[in-house]
Amino acid sequence: MYLATISNVVRMEDKQLSDYIGKVLENMPSDWLSLTTHRLDIYHEHLAKVEFLEHLAKLYQSRDASTKSLAALPTAYDYIRLGHPLSCVLEWQIANQYNVAASHVISFSSHTTPILAILRKNTLDKTNTRIVHSNSLASTFDQEIISTIYGYQFELINTEDISSLPTFEGTTIYVTNQPSSSDTLAKDIDFQLNIYPSLGSVLLVNVAQSAEYISAIQHVRRRESIAMTPANCQLALNAIIEKTNIEPNHQNREEAKSSVLKVIKEVSNTTSKPLLASSGLSIQYAILMGLIHHAKENHKGKAIKIIVPPNCYGGTNDQARRVAASVENVEVVDLPVDGGNDMAKSIELVLSQMATLDAVPLIIAEIPTNPRVEVPDLSQLNDALTKDRKTPSNIDAIKPVFILDQTFCPNIHFVGEGEMLAAVKTISFSSGSKFPSGGLCTAGYCVGNANTEELMEKIEEHLKLCDNEATSHQLSILAEQLPSMLDRIQAAYHNTREFVDFIQKTLPEAKINFVSETLAEQGFTPSVFSLDLPTKGNTDAERETYKRALNLKLINRMIKEIPHESKFCVSYGQLKGCYWTVPATSTQGTTKEGDKDYIVRASLSPKLDLELHKKVFADFVKSI
Repeated sequence: MYLATISNVVRMEDKQLSDYIGKVLENMPSDWLSLTTHRLDIYHEHLAKVEFLEHLAKLYQSRDASTKSLAALPTAYDYIRLGHPLSCVLEWQIANQYNVAASHVISFSSHTTPILAILRKNTLDKTNTRIVHSNSLASTFDQEIISTIYGYQFELINTEDISSLPTFEGTTIYVTNQPSSSDTLAKDIDFQLNIYPSLGSVLLVNVAQSAEYISAIQHVRRRESIAMTPANCQLALNAIIEKTNIEPNHQNREEAKSSVLKVIKEVSNTTSKPLLASSGLSIQYAILMGLIHHAKENHKGKAIKIIVPPNCYGGTNDQARRVAASVENVEVVDLPVDGGNDMAKSIELVLSQMATLDAVPLIIAEIPTNPRVEVPDLSQLNDALTKDRKTPSNIDAIKPVFILDQTFCPNIHFVGEGEMLAAVKTISFSSGSKFPSGGLCTAGYCVGNANTEELMEKIEEHLKLCDNEATSHQLSILAEQLPSMLDRIQAAYHNTREFVDFIQKTLPEAKINFVSETLAEQGFTPSVFSLDLPTKGNTDAERETYKRALNLKLINRMIKEIPHESKFCVSYGQLKGCYWTVPATSTQGTTKEGDKDYIVRASLSPKLDLELHKKVFADFVKSI
């Protein structure tokens, strides 16, 4: 067994630390609670959490908890799904309580996903696992489904007395809903999962191969769940430092949820019940696992193919490949859809291949595509998806399920009765950190058409099993923001169209990827565009190097001259400002190098100083 030593120079006195954290909570910047994305220009991914806590520890040593000093701290994580300042402070506090390294403490919004994270790694490593608890597992924790669908094998032990556990060759996970009863980790426990009812959970890593596990567990939090939310971390920290019971506010949960479901049905023109998750990737994971569950029950023994664009959003791409790596009989198939490839033609080709294999096709696609903002011919797309095909045995090929990410245009009616994809088994989802919440929370949602009722039931089962449903606070934010979403989409589009027209006039040599006026008239009104800046050089390598440097020159100039609005960030659909990124280094971070786009992606909000952005861009053009 290995017990990690604390990463800070000295162990802090509990009272001193509690007093200091209390002051931090009083003085923290409002962004710590209200933003989903943070600044990339003061963020070093390889030092995520570490750099933030190192600087915070220095502030603690000098007892500096001023808002100005806290606001100047390095970015903890660039996106709160992965972690954020308050999750880091909570983990820091608990690390001190147990006298372990802060890196060994990982918070989740979910009660069960941290267990699944350990089971995933142990299954891939062929390591035995036992889960010890005393009625502290969620009621939705289904051992049979986790074993047969996820493929994770483990032993469950329900006991009040963990001191009498027999010797075990493998990993022991101890789950407790009484985390405040001790400040030491139990003997012979490799992982302790502290359950905070209604808020989430905190995992303490106490195993010898800690670095390997921490990386694997963090990646699950990154791709299939979220960190404990800022609002819930604030509740947990206040309860810890004041030594009081946690009192989450669920008073308006059902009212908020009812309001959100009503608006989503109206926006999507559907009648079936939408599902609400803690993030876009949380709902996407539930979709994948639910569809795989359905396929394994209804198409026994047949190969399941997740068909996904190789250059799409990195979270989607990475999650699909992670599922395929861990679930038996599931594989990823590339679907070229962007940058000169036609989505409808690619789907026609790949579905013909699936028919030959008699496989179950699950297609994931973004419309418009990311980052090239392309929309396929929807009539041809519908034809390709609904076409009858035969297997080599001359039986009907399995019809595809179309999983549509419409985060860029959540206003389009893809799945309603009589709509463009009504004849296809289509499930549409959107990331809530974009237009649905205006960047105020991460909660995502999905809707299905009339053909997907049975599939949606499976998706909901896995959403609950993973404990990835939207939190009460997230629902309250969506209830407040969703009613204005359609108006915000239109206002942001008009700003974007005007800026794109200005760029085309000011720098005609640049290549801009944006929707046409014709597509906009059909309702495709995204507020994001990509920009291929003009380049120069004698070789391809020289031209690429020049262009990449020019990308950053533009972004840095925008941020420097409009710091109150322009931000180096991966966001989209926020309430105000303008957001800039290079997809290859952010949203496409996990895709293959050859599929990455080293271009500029910009997104505009409904509220910004557009004339100032034009002026700064014009000055940039003069400088090149």
